[in-house]
Amino acid sequence: MILTNESYVIRICTKSFTELYYREKDGWMKVSSRGNVFPATAEQVLNHVLPALAGIKLGVTIEVEHYDDPEERNLQL
Repeated sequence: MILTNESYVIRICTKSFTELYYREKDGWMKVSSRGNVFPATAEQVLNHVLPALAGIKLGVTIEVEHYDDPEERNLQL
């Protein structure tokens, strides 16, 4: 089992939108709810994930998907 950052897709979901974050060789990428792709720093990823995990942002769920082969990742919103 491969456990590197490139093996995961993080989805942040509410009733009205879904964003996802994934790691490429050059850094983290964010896919907005409209499907636009932006570069993101690790700090930006944590700033979006941690409040939801801490329960500060109600109605937000975090889903993490693992892929042994990063080429097989599901990057669909």
